[in-house]
Amino acid sequence: MMRPRVGHIQFINCLPLYYGLVKNGVLWDVELMKDTARELSRHLLESKLDISPIPSIEYSRHWRELTLLPDLSVSCDGAVTSIFLVSKLPINELHNRKIALTNTSRTSQVLLKIILEDKYHIHPSYFECPPNLGSMLREADAALLIGDSALHIHYQVPNGLYAYDLGSEWKSLTGCKMVFAVWAARQSFALENPELVRDVQRSFVHSMTYSMSHVEQVAKDAARWESFDADFLQAYFTTLQFSFDTEHQQGLKEYYRRAQALGHIAEMPELTFLEV
Repeated sequence: MMRPRVGHIQFINCLPLYYGLVKNGVLWDVELMKDTARELSRHLLESKLDISPIPSIEYSRHWRELTLLPDLSVSCDGAVTSIFLVSKLPINELHNRKIALTNTSRTSQVLLKIILEDKYHIHPSYFECPPNLGSMLREADAALLIGDSALHIHYQVPNGLYAYDLGSEWKSLTGCKMVFAVWAARQSFALENPELVRDVQRSFVHSMTYSMSHVEQVAKDAARWESFDADFLQAYFTTLQFSFDTEHQQGLKEYYRRAQALGHIAEMPELTFLEV
């Protein structure tokens, strides 16, 4: 049997999935590639991967080529603690100011633009760059950080700066959950190998369930290699949501609706799921 080529987001937020894959021996059955979600989506669309987590915004732009795996996402319901706008000024004073956007997440880039336009009615100027806060704020008045870099902001906001959690900002604006990443297979691969994709989906769901039922141990193990303590990581892992139920889907559709209204995507995608 062929081993499917599967992507894995290298940020801490997907460590619970990876932990469960290791503990349950799934890594023997897949060829795993680690990278940022943005790069993984490129590999998936270029047929270098068969199944992968990808940014939600990328699904909306390529949905006709992809099939969603049910019950899997990286989401939040309120604070996310790993996606922050860090600013020299209060957020409502950023009109016509420069904002540096991390080059590791297009979903969060669009989310920030939605929040600033729809909630605060301001229009800054944006540029994209690597996620280094010092360098970003040398050239801009505010910076968008995600993943491990943003977790350091949640851990301790630097003196003299303002920090805004985009999960909280989205919840305040819409009342919805926010879906940052989804799991997808290339549609052609899913059509040719439906049982194999189902096996991977079931393994991922089982892995996540295992990890979250052992989240204290996951956090302790992760703390050995990270700069955060176990209590902080456990709180972070339990703040995140990894399911993809009706409320998550409604939140994702609201994100797409607003993104289309502001011209960030061309059309509303359909959410097409693998049958399991």
